Amino acid sequence: MLKMTKVSKIYRTDTVETHALREFSLEVQEGEFVSVTGPSGSGKTTFLNIAGLLEELTSGTYELDGRDISALSDRERSKVRNEKIGFIFQSFNLIPELNIFDNVDVPLRYRGFAAPDRRKRIENSLEMVGLASRMEHYPAQLSGGQQQRVAIARALAGEPRFLLADEPTGNLDTEMATNVLDLLDEINGNGTTIIMVTHELTLADRAKRNIFVRDGRVSDGPPEFRLAAAGGQG
Repeated sequence: MLKMTKVSKIYRTDTVETHALREFSLEVQEGEFVSVTGPSGSGKTTFLNIAGLLEELTSGTYELDGRDISALSDRERSKVRNEKIGFIFQSFNLIPELNIFDNVDVPLRYRGFAAPDRRKRIENSLEMVGLASRMEHYPAQLSGGQQQRVAIARALAGEPRFLLADEPTGNLDTEMATNVLDLLDEINGNGTTIIMVTHELTLADRAKRNIFVRDGRVSDGPPEFRLAAAGGQG
């Protein structure tokens, strides 16, 4: 489903050249639940941004569903991103002035779905995350765990092929984090591919496959590296 081959990402300024990814190669099959861990600055977030078509790669190839993404125009990339990829962020990114129903509705409006279809998608996704009775509430009226579940519902409403989760439990306590991971397990069990970046190794072990990133490359991750991976985000 997702295949990166020798992907490199270089950030350049007038005086500094930073190699965030170095010949990064990875394949993720449809239906997998993959966690990505690594020490601070290892390239995890850069990988996720490229996978989600939020950033362009410097060199190498990226195929999604057998299509060479690196060859697409900005408009084509946006279309693929909107139709196939759902995002879950650490900070929830909910709009405080909108109720839960309207927060989930925003990306659906952007994609041009008709009102009856949008309502059905919103109600189904909020039901899936256990918040159908709260759709008229505002973000400030919900706990952190509930807000993250709204963010997950927003991602699911578009029926993406796969979810990209960037530290989805980073702002939650242990119990709430476990509940969110239980929900992600359920979503994955229904067939959605999930790639999750996290620095919490106990959460990473909930995934079916663990990928370790070091110095911008995929590492096999010996035991001592797993300990280092717990030391930060990046």
